[in-house]
Amino acid sequence: MNLNRVRTSLTGAMVAAAMSVGFLTVSAGAAHALTSCGGDVSVYGVLSDGRLTYTAIAPATGDRVRTLIGPALGFTPKAMATLNFNTILVTSTTGDLYRVDIQTNVSALTLAGVTKIWDGGWTFDKLTYDGHGHLYGTVDGQLHQYVVSEDKPSGPAHIGQHVVIGTGFVLKTLAAAGDDQLVASTADGRLLSYRINGADDWDRGVLAASGWSAVDSLTSPGGGLYYGRTNGGMYWYTDADPFDNDGGDLTYHSGDPVDTSGWTQTILSASGGNCTYTPDAPPTSTLGGSIGRSEILTRGKDWYVRDVPYDQSSYAWDLTRSKQYREDCSGFVSMAWHLADSYSTSTLYQVSSTISKSSLRPGDALNYAGVHTVLFIGWKDQVAGTFYYYSESNASVDMEYGTANVNSGNIAGWPATSYAAIRYDKVV
Repeated sequence: MNLNRVRTSLTGAMVAAAMSVGFLTVSAGAAHALTSCGGDVSVYGVLSDGRLTYTAIAPATGDRVRTLIGPALGFTPKAMATLNFNTILVTSTTGDLYRVDIQTNVSALTLAGVTKIWDGGWTFDKLTYDGHGHLYGTVDGQLHQYVVSEDKPSGPAHIGQHVVIGTGFVLKTLAAAGDDQLVASTADGRLLSYRINGADDWDRGVLAASGWSAVDSLTSPGGGLYYGRTNGGMYWYTDADPFDNDGGDLTYHSGDPVDTSGWTQTILSASGGNCTYTPDAPPTSTLGGSIGRSEILTRGKDWYVRDVPYDQSSYAWDLTRSKQYREDCSGFVSMAWHLADSYSTSTLYQVSSTISKSSLRPGDALNYAGVHTVLFIGWKDQVAGTFYYYSESNASVDMEYGTANVNSGNIAGWPATSYAAIRYDKVV
């Protein structure tokens, strides 16, 4: 999906205000974002002297459109979550929770009011809102979740259903990338993504194994857009699918930053519902030709939903009825990859390459030559090595959706150590 390029000139007054805190303009870059936003991306911040800031960024180009500086909040902020275009939740260093109402941020940043809605207890070091009713916060390595039921909550009546998601969330930064989807960086430089399923239940992927240690603030308006501040510069990134916990489709716009310097706010925040992810319809593959990962998973899910029975002497149609494939494990992977024939676990190597298990991406496979193969769906917890898979297993199970560990235990009944990770040569 292409976005119309939006570029608004700063007035002289806006330029003066921006330069007073060191913001710099940059030239427009090429459109990259595969997302849909309701206008410009809105990023709120707080300067060291307590003044609120607002910055509009064109989502398609990463260009900063305008920056406005408003009044001081009147308390020392600690963490902030943007609920919507004109409502922000901010905690104080004393543990109070405030609702900040924006009157306008078009030509000047003015407030309609700053209201304390919770007296004490809000000690989170990071706070973020996913734009779909869930407020997340971290403290002492725990991730907490609240349900926000009003656009302008007034306290416990509108912020409730508190749940501790889990422990081990020792993060340097935290942002919401969409509905129950979080993105975070760690002190050792990893970029992580989390899909929150409920208490003690989440999926975790490693979007980048290193390179993010210098990012001291991370925010996302949703829709696959990420903004990271490094040494005062603001950089932007696009994720082709922000919900797959896979970093292989993450694009870095290092040569075209939002700004190279000037972002001096102590806190930055955007609402995870500002932009919407709408995947492009991938081109339909041809028999034995190139194929996208999302199409592989769609084809694989079709056999799972149909519960195609396991039978090495029978054949079943694929999703598009372009070809029939053998109803066993390797016939299933051949079907998912849209190969020209039903390969065996010993011959799949003729159309694939061996990769490291840690490099597995959706649509790859784990293959035990001469014995069994499964289709890799995605990571349950990439750090721990757990993953989801589809498999045409055996006559008593037929199509199986399961979880296993790539390094230990069994995968569909066979030792994980016996499997090799393989990637179709024509996957795109």
